[in-house]
Amino acid sequence: MKTHRTPRYGRRTTALTAAALGTILAAAVPATAGEQPTAQQILADCASGEGKCTFNSPQLGEAYLGEPRQVSDLLYNCTDSPASQSMSWADTVGSSHSVGGSVTVGGGIEGIVTASVTATYNYTWQSSRTETSSFTVTVKPGEVGWISRSQVMQQITGTWQTHYDDRKWDHYYWFVPDVITGPAPNGTDGKHNAVVVKSRPMTADEKKLCSTGSTRDEVFTRG
Repeated sequence: MKTHRTPRYGRRTTALTAAALGTILAAAVPATAGEQPTAQQILADCASGEGKCTFNSPQLGEAYLGEPRQVSDLLYNCTDSPASQSMSWADTVGSSHSVGGSVTVGGGIEGIVTASVTATYNYTWQSSRTETSSFTVTVKPGEVGWISRSQVMQQITGTWQTHYDDRKWDHYYWFVPDVITGPAPNGTDGKHNAVVVKSRPMTADEKKLCSTGSTRDEVFTRG
């Protein structure tokens, strides 16, 4: 009766393969000789091209509306009646990593993520979006008004795979789980960007501005 033997080099091959792989589960302290690198160090190598990187198995989360933020100057109404003024606004929303730091527009990281998401979903991901427009702001007497905007956001979960031609931190490959949060196109998953006018009563110090010099009984803006 014939028997089957496992080749004697089988275990050694497995051991060498495992030794060549490294996984970073969380950001660590700065690396020294013999220690594992931080996630930021791996991503820096991805961005510079020193490491040959891919962003594997991207998963798009459901879109949601981000927190509102001021996108215009402040409009102070120092008169005794409601006042209206057309104001321009501009808003740029970027992306960030769960491992820390932002995704630079035009950088190596942006291109890698865009290629991965496009190949998986046939959807062109952008790390930053800029919107500009104008809006008529009406402010009650003694109040301050401004334009606020909320951007549709989305998260992308995936794993960075970095390959080095020569061992670095004692491995040829490193894997870094990551979640990227960034702007999504208006209307994604039924969510829409929101632009609204907000106002509040002036503070005591702000009211003093209305009673000094040429600003008396006038509507004026301040950045």
